[in-house]
This record gives sequence, structure tokens and C-alpha cells, in this order.
Amino acid sequence: MSWLEIIALLGGVLAVLFAIGTPVALAFLGANLIGAWLFLGSGAGIEQLVRNASMSVNSFSLVPIPLFVLMGELLFHCGLAYRAIEAIERLLHRLPARLGCVSVVGGTAFAALSGSSIANTALLGGTLSQEMLRRGYSTTLALGPVMAVGGIAVLIPPSTLAVMLGSLSGISITQLLIGGLVPGLLMAALFLLFVILTGHFRPQSAPRDATASSYTLAERIVPFLRDVVPLFGIFVAVIGSMLAGIATPTEAAGLGAFAALIATALYRKLSWAALVKAMTETAKVSVSILFIIVASTTFSQILSFSGATSGMLQLINAVDPTPMTLIVCMLLILLVLGCFIDQISMMMITLPIFMPLAHAAGIEVVWLGLMMLVAIELGMLTPPFGILLMVMQGASRSVPLVSIYKAAAPFILIEIGVLILMLMVPQLTLFLPALVR
Repeated sequence: MSWLEIIALLGGVLAVLFAIGTPVALAFLGANLIGAWLFLGSGAGIEQLVRNASMSVNSFSLVPIPLFVLMGELLFHCGLAYRAIEAIERLLHRLPARLGCVSVVGGTAFAALSGSSIANTALLGGTLSQEMLRRGYSTTLALGPVMAVGGIAVLIPPSTLAVMLGSLSGISITQLLIGGLVPGLLMAALFLLFVILTGHFRPQSAPRDATASSYTLAERIVPFLRDVVPLFGIFVAVIGSMLAGIATPTEAAGLGAFAALIATALYRKLSWAALVKAMTETAKVSVSILFIIVASTTFSQILSFSGATSGMLQLINAVDPTPMTLIVCMLLILLVLGCFIDQISMMMITLPIFMPLAHAAGIEVVWLGLMMLVAIELGMLTPPFGILLMVMQGASRSVPLVSIYKAAAPFILIEIGVLILMLMVPQLTLFLPALVR
């Protein structure tokens, strides 16, 4: 069987399983069972698949995933995230499209504490977006910033997707986490600028809030110092410990989870019910992610053992594209895939193919990994099936899906601009990772 036939077979199995609604991990497990039976030696191949399951998750580098998830779940279920967003709302009282600005700044802060795009969008979409719609904001300013800033959690630490990508691809997890800071914060700044300019030049899209100026100076500053600055210290501790070289990603994640637990206790928000809920949700998310890693590891091995990977490498070598052409093709593939499938599926399908090609072409893998994260983030926003679009539709059932698509469009263009900038100016994303080499 030629390598093209092998890819067509495995890809066809995945396509059928996706089409009938099979969860991502189970779909890849089905393809792995067929591939292991055919290419790894029938019964022996299945035994190898079982051994892979144990070996792929028996890795110290995966420990940050449940710890980062726990950190966000504690802050979310104990209500500290809501308090922080309320404090930011009071502080930004003079800006045009004030609530839109709050959604960007608050969403970025929550992304830095939770690492979950879906939780970020669900939280703000069910609260701030609905309030902005009620006050007469346009759908572009009420929904767009919330969806866009939700995706930033893919880039800004603690990003569980960055940990997954690093684990599956062999790229330094520390460098991916650190490197996502600059593009993530750049996107947030551009989102904020867009919201301010839109609110200023199109005031009808963001009616002024008469209550915004009723707060005294103390009522604006004290909640920020009380409810935001201490939580920002958790983020500083996680990132600072890695930048300083005194903690690995696992140790930094443990520090962050412990700091979140202490913060909820000091704010007197830690209850037994909230702790159980946070632990339960952490277990659900972590098991799902680890199950996916098991499936992805075996899928990569099957592609390699069957000769599919070497066949693709030979084809690429025959064409002899430049590294830049190869990168552009990879990113375009991710952008197209993002319109139809979820971000984890994108990683699982492409990484076994992209990483050997990148190593063969001499491409800087940290740079490529960070651009892949941005492309994956874009996939969460692009119609027709971007997951953040679906989350927003669930939170705003009165808004037609077409209007949600239109609300996301300006922010998609901003993210594409940042991706092009990262491609043209590699040092934009590589100077921070270089500090921890």
C-alpha cells in the first residue's frame, strides 16, 4: 500500500467518524485500531497501542495540564473572576465603548488566570455581552471583543493547548508558554484600540453609560487594587519563575495552582462545594486531554511505521520548497482546517506531518509552534464551525448566527495581521523564548 493510500485510508476513517459525531479522542482511537492492526502487525499492533497509551501519558511534562486547569477552575467557581471584571469595569469609566473595553481587558486578565478559551468566552458572553446588547451596543462591539479575547487564552500562559502542542511536537513547553506573551498581548492591545476607535467614531454603536461617571476616585481604584492586583500576582509568579529559570513549567503550574487556592481562601470565597466542583471539572478536562494525547501519539507512530511520513518527506524534498513557502503552506492548511474542525483535532492531524517536515527544512520549531497556536486560535473564530462562535451563539440565542459571524470578522482580520507580522518578523516571538534557553 502506497503512502498516499495509507493517508487516504486513515483520513477516510477519521472523516466518517467525525461525520457521525464521534468525539475526537474516540475517532482517533478508531483510526488507531485499524492502523495498528494493518501496519503494526495485527494482534501485536494492538498490544503496542496499549503500551503507547501508558508511555504517552507517563510524562512529567504533562503535569502542568491539570494544574493549569485547576488554577482557572478555582478562580472561576469561587467567583474571583467576576470580582476582577467588576473592578476593571469601574476603572475604565472614561473610555468610549466602556463595556467593550472592559471585555477586552477583563478577558485578557481572565485568560492569564484560566488558560481556557471556552470558559473565558462563556463567562463574558453570558454576562458582559448580554449587558451590552441590553444597553444598545452593536453586535460587533457586544459580541466580537468577547469572542476574540477568549481565543487569547490559547497564547497567554497558562495555556493548556501550548502545553499539549509542546508535548506532542517535542517543542520546549517553557519557550512556547513564554513566547505566547508578546503576540497575545499585542492582539489584546489591537482589539482594545479597535473598540476605542469604533466607539469614538461611531458613537451610535456604543451608547454612553450615565452611571459610569458616578463612582468616586476611591470607588474606582480601591476595587482594582483589592480584586485585580493580587490575582495578577499569580500570573507574575507563574511567568516570572519560568523566565528567571528557577522553575520548570510543571513547578510553575504547581505554584500557580497553590497560589490560586491561597487567594480563594484569603478572599474567603473557598467553600467545600466550590473546591469539589473545581476538582471535578479539572478531572473531566484533564482526562479528556490526556486521552487525546494517547490517541495522537499512536497516530504519529502509525504514520511513521507505515511509511506515510517518509513518503511525504520524499515528495517535499522532490519539490524542494523554501522554508518560508513550507511555513505558509502549513499555516494555510491550518486556517482552512480551522473552518471545519476543532483545535485539538487540528493539532492531532497536522503535527505528525508538520514536525518532520519542519525539522527536515531546518525551520525554527518554537517560531513555527507559536504561529501554529495563532492559526489554531483563528480556527476557533472562523465560520462556519468555529467553537467560540458556537459558544457565543449558546450565550446569545436571540442573535442570529450570521450576525455573530459578522461581529467576529474585524477581529479575525486583526489576528491575521498579527500572524503575518509574526511570519515577517520572527524576533517578535523569539526574543522572550531566547531568554530561557
